[in-house]
This record gives sequence, structure tokens and C-alpha cells, in this order.
Amino acid sequence: MNTQPALPKSVKIVEVGPRDGLQNEPQWVSAAVKIELVERLARAGFPNIEAASFVSPKWVPQMASSAEVMAAIERRPGTMYSALTPNMQGFDAALAARAGEVVIFGSASEAFSQKNINCSIAASIARFEPVAQAAKAHGLRLRASVSCAFGCPYQGAVSLDAVADVVGRMRDLGCDEIDIADTIGVATPRHTQAVMARAAATFRLDGIAGHFHDTYGQALANIYASLEVGVQIFHASVAGLGGCPYAKGATGNVATEDVIYMLNGLGIHTGVDLDQVVEAGLFISEQLGRKGASRAGNALAAKRTNL
Repeated sequence: MNTQPALPKSVKIVEVGPRDGLQNEPQWVSAAVKIELVERLARAGFPNIEAASFVSPKWVPQMASSAEVMAAIERRPGTMYSALTPNMQGFDAALAARAGEVVIFGSASEAFSQKNINCSIAASIARFEPVAQAAKAHGLRLRASVSCAFGCPYQGAVSLDAVADVVGRMRDLGCDEIDIADTIGVATPRHTQAVMARAAATFRLDGIAGHFHDTYGQALANIYASLEVGVQIFHASVAGLGGCPYAKGATGNVATEDVIYMLNGLGIHTGVDLDQVVEAGLFISEQLGRKGASRAGNALAAKRTNL
């Protein structure tokens, strides 16, 4: 008798490489390269691409060209282009840039919130109230990201209650989707299922997304564990772009190619063309002057050259 839980038949992949992946790159990536990357990813069939961040260039210099990128990309029907908006100034810029979705963020760790933005979790989320109201007033989709939902570099363990509290606050702001993020990549499958189940008890399951980092090589296992709970939205970064700033030299975002390869093997529909994602990964890796971090991407590229 098969007692395994049924997995979702389809999954939405949110491609975060152009924003979350590139934002920590020390070398400057030109607007032209970013535009080309976004357009390649859109052609591959992603329904949602995190393309820009309207934060102060003082804090994230790599994202200073976001307005230029958003103005120049060819908008593909069926693709939503998202932008990170930390305040009303950022929201106004995202609105002018014709973003289809704005992204706000908060931490499940009080220590992380205090260390990074010098205020409490409650105060940080209160700052987003005008952004949330403006998004709804202008008919934009509103997404929230809950960082350090599985562990914190400063306080260590983060309780399920703390995660549920922030998810509830984001829900009350009117968010359409809430990302549960393993910012430092410490989650393991059983822990992942407990966190995802608790988040889904606070918000709708079909609006919960998994954002996993591969710092300890657990990201794919955690995505599978989330699938067993019924999560149907996952974030991934082409070529594994984006390191983990809290674990020196460690891999950051899970590579999109690896996620899609696994989902394809499970018979789960994504609507994304893996071959085109591999090409996009090769493109950006060449621009950065290094080999991509995706194992599936590198294996498929090598297989192609050996034919």
C-alpha cells in the first residue's frame, strides 16, 4: 500500500537571479547584461521574474540600474516582473517602472531585524503599511518575504510561533503571497515541513512559497519536503547566483536548473524550458567570468558539448 503523500501536479517557479542573485555581486554588472538576462529568462517561460530592487544605491549599489532595466526589458505576456520596495520612495519608483508586483520583507528573528535595520519586527512591518495600501490602491500584486524563518546567524533557532507571527502580520497587510525563506540555508527536511505546515495554518497554503538556500546542500531535499506538505511555489536563481553573506564562501540561492531538473523527473509541470534556462545560466556565468553553481546546468552543458 502506497502511503506517500500526493505531490502537486504543477509548481510555480519564481526566478530571483536578476535581483536576489546579482545584488551581492562585487563586480559591476551592466544594465545591458541584466536586461539580456531577464529577457532570456522570460523566453524560457518563467511566470514570475524578480527583476529589480528599488532600494538606496548607497546600500545596494548593484541595483542602481533597476529603473533602466525595467524601462528597457521587452514585456512578455504572461510574465510578471517583480521589484523589491522597502519604503514609499521605492514603491513610487516601482510604480513608475511598471512593476507588476512589489515585494516587502520582514524577519522572523528579532535579533536579525535589530542587527540589519535597527528596529523591531513589529516596527519594521509597520513601515510597510503605506506601501501595502498603495499597492492595493494601484492594483499591484503584493508579496512578502519572511527571512530567517528556519534559523538566524545571530540568535540561532527561530521558533514556529515567531514564524507564524510574522506570516500573520504580512497576511493582515493584504499580501497575495508570502515567501518563507531559509536565509542562511540551515533547514533540513523535517524542520522544513514543520515550518511550512505552521505557515500554511496561518495563511493559505496556495499562497505560501519556499525560498531555500543551499549553504549546507539541503535545498533540493527541503523543496521535496515542502512539496509533500503541498507547497506549490518555489524561488530559485539561475546558475545558483547569489552567495550567502552569513557563511563565507557558501552557496546561496538554490540553482534554478537543479530545481527544474528534479521537478521534471517527478513529472511536475513548471512551464519552464530547462534547455533555455541552461543557456541563460551559461550566459550570465560567462559575463561574470566564472562557472555557474548549478550541478544540473553544468552537467547538461557538458553533455551538449560532448555530443
